[in-house]
Order: sequence, then C-alpha cells, then structure tokens
Amino acid sequence: MLRKILPFLILAALQWSCSDECTQTRTYTVWIPFTVGYETVRNGIASAEPQDLKEPGKIYAYKQYLLIGEVKKGIHVIDNSDPRSPRPVSFIKIPGVLDFVVKNEMLYADSYMDLVSLDLSDPLHIKETGRKTGMFNRGIWNGRSWYYDSRTQTITDYTKEVRTESYKTNCGNDEPRFIGMGGSYDQLSLNSGSSGSQGSPGGDVAGQGGSMARFTLYDHFLYTVTDTDLMVFDISNPAMPDSTGKINLGSGIETIFPYRDLLFIGSNTGMYIYDNQNPEKPERMSIFSHARACDPVVAENDRAYVTLRSGPCGAAQNQLQIINITNLQAPFLVKAYPMQQPHGLSVSGKTLTLCEGTYGLKSFDITNENSIKELQHITDHHAFDVIQLSGDILLVIGDDGFYQYSNANPSQLQLLSKIAKK
Repeated sequence: MLRKILPFLILAALQWSCSDECTQTRTYTVWIPFTVGYETVRNGIASAEPQDLKEPGKIYAYKQYLLIGEVKKGIHVIDNSDPRSPRPVSFIKIPGVLDFVVKNEMLYADSYMDLVSLDLSDPLHIKETGRKTGMFNRGIWNGRSWYYDSRTQTITDYTKEVRTESYKTNCGNDEPRFIGMGGSYDQLSLNSGSSGSQGSPGGDVAGQGGSMARFTLYDHFLYTVTDTDLMVFDISNPAMPDSTGKINLGSGIETIFPYRDLLFIGSNTGMYIYDNQNPEKPERMSIFSHARACDPVVAENDRAYVTLRSGPCGAAQNQLQIINITNLQAPFLVKAYPMQQPHGLSVSGKTLTLCEGTYGLKSFDITNENSIKELQHITDHHAFDVIQLSGDILLVIGDDGFYQYSNANPSQLQLLSKIAKK
C-alpha cells in the first residue's frame, strides 16, 4: 500500500513547497554609459528660464546671488537678497559642469574637459568670453567618473537610472539570485512583503564656496584640483584665463580650501598644506596623513578641521578630526570625534556646523576642542555641504534640495527657506 501512495505523497509535498512563495522587490541604481561629442559640449552654453532643482550639486554665494549647481547640466542663479524668500532668476546651461567660482562678475566653470569664463553681469543673458580647452581629462561625481578621449574628441559619461523589480522567493529561506542586465549596480536595497508587494585681496569682489569645492580663488589666480593635480590659472585678464602651471599632488585629491596665504587640500589619504605667498607657484609645506577616507577640510586661526567618511573612498571610519596647525610644518592631531556620515563642514568662531549626509545637519560648540558639545541635530533632510555667511546665515545643500538657516543661536537653528528637489 505504501508503495502505491508514495508517489502521490511526494507530488503533494512538491506542490505545497512550490506554493510557499513570497514576492519581494529590489530597488537599485544602474549607471548607463553614453558618449558626448566635442562640438556638442562647446556649443551647449546658453541662458534659460529658471528650472526645477533635480540633481543638486555644489553651492556658491556671490553678492546677493546664490548659485546652485545642477550636476553636469548647469547652474541655477537665485536672488537671495531676502533669505526668507529666495527668487529664481535664471538657469545657465553648461554641459558637464561640477565646479565654479565667481569674481568681479566673471563666472569660471568646468565644462567637462574645458575651463570656461562667462560674463555674469546680466544673469538673464550669459556671455561666454573665453575657453581653455582640454584642461581636464576626467572628473568624478558621486563615485562615478567621466573621461575625455582627445583622440576621438568624445566624452564617456554615465547616466543614473533607478529601477525597481519584483521577484519570487521562498519566503526568506533562500537568497534571491540576481541576473545582471547591463550597466553597473549601486545602492541596492530590499523591501519585503508577503504575496503582492575664500580669499581675494584689494577691492576685488569674489564669492564664497563650500568645503567640498574643487575650485577656489586668490588674488588674480584661479586654483582647481583634479584627482591628481593642482592647476593654476592666471585671471589678470578676467575674460581669458591663462594656464600657468600644474603641480602633481599624487592621487585621490578631493577638495581645496583657501585661508589667508595658505591652501588646504583634502585627499583621501591626508591633508596637504600649501604656501601661496607666491600665488603663481604654491609650495608644499606639509602633509598630515590619515587613514584612507573621503576628506574635506576647512581652517580657522591655528586649527584645521577634517571629516573622514567611509564609503567610496574605502574607509571604515567616520570622524571629525581637529588638527593643530600652529606649526604649519608639523601639524598634529588634537582629537578625533566619531560621527555618522560626515561630509562638508564650516567653522566660524566657536561654532562648527557639520553635514552628516543622510543623517542630517549638526552644530557644535568647539570652545573646548578636547570636549566639543553637540548643540543641535537636524534629522529631517540630507546635508552634503554648508557655507557660513556673514550675518548668521547658513547655506546647506543636500540630495533632497537647498536649505537656508539662521544660526544666530547655534543651539536652535531657524529654517528660513528651502528649495526642494523636484
């Protein structure tokens, strides 16, 4: 009898196990390569009507204007005369733009491989005045690089596409098998359900950038950093920058911050201090080394402040480091403080403001550097970089938009306005 009913028992068991399924979804980012031609880039600069903020990039303040980068697309120009009610003015189309600065109504920006100078005196009618071609061979944003091939005169870049898929699993008993579909994956997440679901001396007027900047100004020079080099441009003729030199810094260079007659350069292995009393030929004074990490830096008086972040730079630590720079030839660590996901930062007097990425924005009392005190932690938005303006105004940019605060009381930052990502 057992031999007769055994096949039916096995079949029933198989049918039961096959029906024991759940539906899960996965959301992931695919980076899809594309190419852009030389002429398309160089003919792509134009003025346009204000546009929605879609992929926020770097921020910059100049006179009454706020400039917000739209990653590799252009720059939003906003009248910030009233911080409680910023008014969009125009959008400047610049293919490939990531970094920019402004001095005396002249905007300098990268446009993939070129450095362009634009007359900003009328933001509604931008005019290209000069272009230094082939200055940058590659660039990086959000861990993804583009590169320029001078032989074919094309740029290879990547566009980001977020995809969501559903698939069947054995209710969590087996790991799903993913099948590649082209491109490269990033930021994988699973959601389960059951069945169904800066400085310019003299009378010049220059703007102010953040700690994540790769462009900065000093006197009549523009400095830019690539991932390997410090590049020097003479802007004595503001309309036509002239490349005057290049200093190899090694690899993993990320940011540049000017302070007095110094340049602080952040890399993913350390902080470089350069003397630029001879601004045409900055000279290295010292290197403060640290574990491999993403690394912006700012400085004030005899202290430098560095954030170390895990992630694409390869580190497993997240820290704020306070560095004594009394002796510029021999900087040393005062103290390191654990953080969550530190990005850009700003310091003014005894207050330090720090961006914690997906964990928001923090303010600290740094009166006692051996025991700094957290004053406030804002957790309801992303924070990538911050600029401290005079008059107790903080400009904050994040993946989800732009935020403007009054920090007259650093323990109670007051939101003045925001421009949300659409």
